[in-house]
Formats: sequence, C-alpha cells, structure tokens
Amino acid sequence: MQRSLAALIAIIALAGCTSTPPPATTQTSNPIITNIFTADPAPIVHDGRLYLYVGHDEATGDQMFNITEWRVYSTDDMQTWTDHGPIMKPKDFKWAIRDAWASEPIERDGKFWLYTAVEHDDTDVGKAIGVAVSDSPTGPFHDALGHALVANSNTDGPHVWDDIDPTVFEDDDGTFWLYWGNANLYYAPLAPDMTSFAAPIQKVDLTNFEEGPWLFKRDSLYYMAYAGIDEAENENEQLYYSTAPTVTGPWTYRGKLMGPGENSFTIHPGIVEFKGDWYLFYHNAALNIDGEDGAIGRRSVRAEHLYFNEDGTIQPVTATAEGLTLPRQD
Repeated sequence: MQRSLAALIAIIALAGCTSTPPPATTQTSNPIITNIFTADPAPIVHDGRLYLYVGHDEATGDQMFNITEWRVYSTDDMQTWTDHGPIMKPKDFKWAIRDAWASEPIERDGKFWLYTAVEHDDTDVGKAIGVAVSDSPTGPFHDALGHALVANSNTDGPHVWDDIDPTVFEDDDGTFWLYWGNANLYYAPLAPDMTSFAAPIQKVDLTNFEEGPWLFKRDSLYYMAYAGIDEAENENEQLYYSTAPTVTGPWTYRGKLMGPGENSFTIHPGIVEFKGDWYLFYHNAALNIDGEDGAIGRRSVRAEHLYFNEDGTIQPVTATAEGLTLPRQD
C-alpha cells in the first residue's frame, strides 16, 4: 500500500513537471513610431490587420504645429509595425494650403474613404473637412470631391478652426455618420456617395468637450471619446467619454478616460477592437529624436490596453512608457 501511494505521488509530480507552461509575454514600448514625430492616431481593422493613420509632425523650434502629410503603419500582432509611407499631403486637395490635421478612414464597398482636416485657401479661410478615396487602405488617396465637404462658412463655430477632427462610423443599419469639431461638436449622416450629407448638420453638447471626437460601438452602447478641458482640474487637454443608446444620443457623461499627455497641451484618442482585445491609441510629447525634445508641435503616438467593466463603463487608463503587455493580462 505504501509503495502504491508513493508511486501515485510520483506520477502526480511528473504530471506537474510536464504541464504546459504559461504563454510567454512580450512587453512592447511607447511610443510606437520613434524615428519621426507623429500625432492624431486613427486605427482601423481590415482583413486581419490593424492600420494606424497618423499625421507627420515636423514642427521645429517654437513652431506650434507643422503636420505635413498623412502616413499609415500596419501590424498583425501589435508588436511589429510596417511603415507604408506617406499616403497624402494637404495640397493634394487643390483648395487646401497646409495642415495634415486629424483624419479617420472607413471602408465601404471595397473603397477606403479618408475624412481629414486641412486649412482651406483664401476662398473660405479656416479649417475644413476634406474627403479622399483610395482602392487600398495604404493609399495613395486622392480628393474625392474637388471641394471641402465642410468649410468654415458652413458652420457657426466661435472661431475659424471649429471644423476639425472628423470621426466616421457605420451604424448597424448601414448608415455612415460623421462627427467633428472644436468647441462645437457637429454631426450629420453621410449620403451613399460618401461625399455629401443626407441631412442637415446638427450640434450636440458634451461635458468638457474641446476636440478630437472618436465614435465607436461595443455591444449595445455607443461611445464618444474626446479631448476635453476641465480648467478647475488641469489647463491641458485630457480624455473623457460619454455613452448613448443610439448613434445620435442622448449622451451621458461617464468621466475621465486618461489624464493629460506628458509635455503636451493636446491629446487625441483612437479606440479599436483587434483580435478580441481593445486598445486606446493617443499621443503625447515625451519623445526625443536626435536631441530634439517633443513639444506642442512634436508629438508621438502611443497605445495602451483598454478594459471595460461589466456595466459597459471603461476603466481609466494610465499612460505608460512600457507600452503593451502581449498577450494582454486580464
């Protein structure tokens, strides 16, 4: 009996020794792109790859912003990124003169539509929303309309840069929606041609809203993440979010998502689900390239894991230099 018990113990011990080890983890690092300054991340998923659209931030000295082109990077594992190079410049819109500000693409019927913010020429001075199109997520993109989808004269904002930061979203019924704005948050449904609106432009008020809206849906809830300012707490932008039962509201304020970006007045969200996990992309100005520090116009794009509570609210996110732990640790 004692020999049998000893044998059984040995078998159990051996089984423990040959059990499958836990999967190895990989720690990525922030920022994602380290050879150039980048801003305003816009992630999308297509055919099993995540594509990340950014503005190339080339400000020097005390220059506030100098974003000269849009670029795209892609990955299939959130570790190794492929640089697909520039996909468009502001002056590819014949009516625009500069500023490759925030953009977001979306696919429809095999074409990729890129909604962008640029500076209009002197025929309608101010920021404007353009529409570009490509047969590929990596471009090249070209002007799909020949004029601005939204110009400064089309809205009643408090200043000439209220028409920026477009976010585009396809609802369950196949309707595409565009939200955008600074100070004012505007929205309208897109027509089937993707280059005009199917209804008049409207406005919605969100707590602390400043700019950088990002619209997405998870389960039955619609989410609007955005850069905002609560002057009683911090003079720099932070990330906040609201939720709604429909794509047009009513919106319920849910609180702060992330604090201010290091060394940066601005911050900009991009949120996506990829291979079953959720990620928050953003920018700050903590990167140094060849001795040149980040600043308001020299920012860098980063990523963190995003976690949801059972009631659909989002757990606050802390910016890290370490970046993502892969696979994600729940």
